[in-house]
Amino acid sequence: MDLSALEIIHYPHPTLRHTSRPIQRVDDELRDIIRHMFPLMYEARGVGLAANQIDLPLRVFITNLEVEPEEGEERVFINPVISQTKGIIEQEEGCLSIPGVLGPVVRQEKITVEAYDLTGEAFCSEVEGLFARGVQHEVDHLDGKLFIDRLAPGQAAELREALEEFEIDYRSKRECGEMPSDEAVAARLAELEKLRA
Repeated sequence: MDLSALEIIHYPHPTLRHTSRPIQRVDDELRDIIRHMFPLMYEARGVGLAANQIDLPLRVFITNLEVEPEEGEERVFINPVISQTKGIIEQEEGCLSIPGVLGPVVRQEKITVEAYDLTGEAFCSEVEGLFARGVQHEVDHLDGKLFIDRLAPGQAAELREALEEFEIDYRSKRECGEMPSDEAVAARLAELEKLRA
């Protein structure tokens, strides 16, 4: 796999709708992929990035709430599971795969998340606020969901024009041969999953 070619994909790329299967092993290849994810996230000025967003069917995401590589804490969540949610709060969200589009999303205010780290060790964290929102946003990615799926109908309608621009751009790239067909994407994802099984 050419890790230098990894880049953040944009809506409506089909990998963003792919449900990632649990990772069976934490090895050097996975660690290399994750190491390449952090610079992509920082370059895009994001606080989280899921593997789906770089066109890989891996159940892993990364975070750093400070947006800067020299600041904050870099966290890796492999096979995350959310439990024990508490409270609800609505805040504006965006997404590195739908740049420039924002909308109000209702999320749980506090959550417990269980996952594995880069050493393959299990951990459990209770998080709240922006961190809890980010974890929920990234787990949604791993389940093939986007924040726009959680908008109220009126709010979704307000973003329709902006989303259509992304859809037109994607169709144009596909017609020019810059993007593979949905079938080709699905076949590639299945092959990558087979390699990680």
